[in-house]
Amino acid sequence: MHQNILLEVCCGSADDVIQAHLGGADRVELNSSLFHGGLTPTLGALRVAKERTPLPIIAMVRPRQGGFCYTEAEFATALHDAREMAAAGADGLVFGFLHPDGTIDEGRTAQLVNIAKEKGKEAVFHRALDVTPDWKRALDNLIGLGVQRVLTSGQQPDVFFAMDTIKEMVAFAGDAIQILPGAGVTLANAARIAAYTGASQLHIARHKPQMDTSTANNRDIYYGGALYPPEDRYDVIDSAYIRRTVDSLG
Repeated sequence: MHQNILLEVCCGSADDVIQAHLGGADRVELNSSLFHGGLTPTLGALRVAKERTPLPIIAMVRPRQGGFCYTEAEFATALHDAREMAAAGADGLVFGFLHPDGTIDEGRTAQLVNIAKEKGKEAVFHRALDVTPDWKRALDNLIGLGVQRVLTSGQQPDVFFAMDTIKEMVAFAGDAIQILPGAGVTLANAARIAAYTGASQLHIARHKPQMDTSTANNRDIYYGGALYPPEDRYDVIDSAYIRRTVDSLG
């Protein structure tokens, strides 16, 4: 922890967690498919990350991209994933469930909170909060349900443009729930965001490209969707950037 500012790094793989640790992160959020905003990671990624680093790992429980109002089968999947992640060593679960009108689905949220509590894990609500019609009512709902922390960009695309709202959220929440600002946090603005808003923790992601030449024999082949991402590279957390951000906070 640096000057009482905890830095959480958004990770998409076990290698990301390892690099976040090398960069001095205090905690990580582990996902898969960061391109889609983060989905449930594999158990293998969680177990390797726990074996290779001492970092607290908050595991994403999100069964699909595209909203937060899930079918019955998707929610059943989320329940199974949550139990498995908790049993495999996750230090917390991060999730978000909304009704079609964007308000908090208290029934489903309560079930995830209970799974976390039964296993002695943290219960974290993610940026689904940023599309709720009334964030104060949403925070009151989450506090009542026993959620310990909420990740938010202050209902703006970028935290830096929502610092007044984040500051208001921090004051509104008091000691009842932790406010974790994320989305748009960078080395250049992290210290300023923390100082202005009064937030005691920040959520950051910074990746750098890595090359994988194994597909070079046939460059006409793609394994992804219509966007055709390059098949000869992938992203991994930039540990040097994380270290510089850590240093800027302390």
